[in-house]
Amino acid sequence: MPTATRPQRRARSAARAQEETTSLISRAVHDELERAAGDVDEAQKALIKRAIPDVMTLFAETRATGRYDYTAYPALPDILKKPSKKDPDQIWEARPRFHHPGYSLKVPGDIQVTALDVNAAYLSALKCWLPIGKLEYSTGIDGVEPKRSGVHLITPAPWEHPHLPNPIGDRDEPGALWVTNATLRLLQRLSGPKYGLVGAPVIHESWTSGATENFLDALRKTLTSARETALAEDDALTLEYVKAMYSKFISTMGESIHNRELVRPDWMHIIHSQAYANLWGKAYKAHQAGLEIISMMGTDELHLTGDWRGVFPEGRGVSQMKIKHSDAKASGVYTVGKATR
Repeated sequence: MPTATRPQRRARSAARAQEETTSLISRAVHDELERAAGDVDEAQKALIKRAIPDVMTLFAETRATGRYDYTAYPALPDILKKPSKKDPDQIWEARPRFHHPGYSLKVPGDIQVTALDVNAAYLSALKCWLPIGKLEYSTGIDGVEPKRSGVHLITPAPWEHPHLPNPIGDRDEPGALWVTNATLRLLQRLSGPKYGLVGAPVIHESWTSGATENFLDALRKTLTSARETALAEDDALTLEYVKAMYSKFISTMGESIHNRELVRPDWMHIIHSQAYANLWGKAYKAHQAGLEIISMMGTDELHLTGDWRGVFPEGRGVSQMKIKHSDAKASGVYTVGKATR
């Protein structure tokens, strides 16, 4: 038998580690079902209740052989501190709330629209550039290097494409604003020669650290693998447990009484912004294929005209799209008319 090369040995070791970590998920589901005497609802309540400590255990397991030490409790700049429990910090995540000005629900028409849902949007967004250590201050473009990440005070260029969502989201006030590295990277791509859609943002100040795009990748792959297995086995209990783990991991990594192991609001904002940037990319792909974007909202909602199945694969996998059903639009399909000007 030929001797395995170092990359092959590394790949096998990583696969074994992922398999062992994924087994923690199936074991937890089995244990809670057993404690609940087979009552799925009771088991689900218990699994959701333990989702935060369990995902932090998974995180620690996936970091055991990680290349980078990280700072779990860095000193934070004031812009990342909430002035009160009710008031947010100063970071703008670029959450979209786009409605095409040329179409309206209030106008009778026969233009068919399909509401689509991005599967596990936050899970996919774990693949993003995260700062590893304490954020350091810089002015101008000094902190904006390919392998640094953090938050940046920028003045974005005007967006002049009413038929496309603004990549900085629905913002009422003009001028400078603090954005995450995920938003800045998107704006810089769109201002480059490949897209040429907008002018480059002006960067005034930054708080950044050395970064990697793969920091949460092992955790993402573990949760994705468990999710895929649950889908294949029609296991709704494990699906809800996995969803609770990644969503609570992200939502409590800022300042939360529910998770004392990690205080990284910069990570939370970057992951949120990455999810919105990923959604923008899907919208642009649809636009390039000749579909109209009627609306784009939140983390995972995209409403399109035309043959969307010719652009996106249909299904519940993380690389697929599915029709979004709601009380108002049970079928996920509705009609709009041309807006009057």
